[in-house]
Amino acid sequence: MSISYPAILDLKTENQAFSWGDRETMLYALGIGMGTDPMNADELPFVYENNLKAVPTQATVAAWGAGPMGQTGINYLMVVHGEQSVTFHKPMPTEASITADSRIVGAYDKGPGKGAVIYTETVLKDAKTHEAIATLLGSTFARGDGGFGGPSDGAPVPHEVPTRAPDQSVDITTKPDQALIYRLSGDRNPLHSDPAFATAAGFPRPILHGLCTYGITCRAVLQTYANYDPAKIKSHAVRFSSPVFPGETITVDMWQDGDVISFEARVKDRGVTVIRNGKCVLG
Repeated sequence: MSISYPAILDLKTENQAFSWGDRETMLYALGIGMGTDPMNADELPFVYENNLKAVPTQATVAAWGAGPMGQTGINYLMVVHGEQSVTFHKPMPTEASITADSRIVGAYDKGPGKGAVIYTETVLKDAKTHEAIATLLGSTFARGDGGFGGPSDGAPVPHEVPTRAPDQSVDITTKPDQALIYRLSGDRNPLHSDPAFATAAGFPRPILHGLCTYGITCRAVLQTYANYDPAKIKSHAVRFSSPVFPGETITVDMWQDGDVISFEARVKDRGVTVIRNGKCVLG
C-alpha cells in the first residue's frame, strides 16, 4: 500500500473520545523531568495534586493515537516526527473529558527515494461544552514513501531564530530512565525502551521521545519567561533535527522579541542541535 494523492487529503476522524485526570497530568510533568528537586516550590504544583497545574504541552499526549495516519498507506518502519506545534485556545485543564477531530491537511512529495512529509491537524474540544482547548499541527516525515505524485512545494515555512547570541540559555539534564517514564503518557514505541529494537533501528541505545524534548523546551520557557504560569503560553512550535539519549543534558537557547520567544535546543557534549526553529508565543 502506498500514498494515494489527492485522496489522502480527505482522510479524517471525528469525535474520538479521550479523558485524563490529575494522575496523568502529574505523570506527564514527571515525564519531562519536573519534580526532580522535591524542594523546588515552582515545579511542585505540576507534580502534586494540591493546586495542580498542567504543563501546556501535555496537549500532545492528551489524545494519543487520535487521527487517520493509519489509513495513509505509509511505511511506519521508516517514519520520524518532523515538526510539532500547539496553539492554545484556553489553558490546558488538569483533568478533562474531550473529543478530538483530526484531518490530513497536507502531503508533500520529496521524490522517489527522498520521502514524503504529511501534515495532520487535531483539534481538542471539551466534551461537554464543545469549546476548543487546543489545536495541534504535526508533520510526519515518511522516509520510504516519496514519489507518490503530490506537490513538492507549499509546506509551512519554519520560523527563523535570531542570528544574535541567545538572550538566555538553560541547561536541563534528563535522567537515564526518562524515556521509560515518558512512554507511560502514551507513546510506547519500543525504540524508546528496548535496546535490541533501538540497535536494529540504527541507534546504540534507546532514544528519548522527540515530544519529550519538545516538552522540555516548553519547560525552559515556562521557568525563564513565564514565571511558571502555564496560561501565559499561547503557542509552542518546533522542528525536530536530531534525537536525544536519556541521561544527556539539553541546553535550550532562547531569544526574546516582545511576546515571541525563539529557541533552539542542543546537546553540548555531542555538539548536536536537537530542536530547531522553535517559536513560543506568550500572552
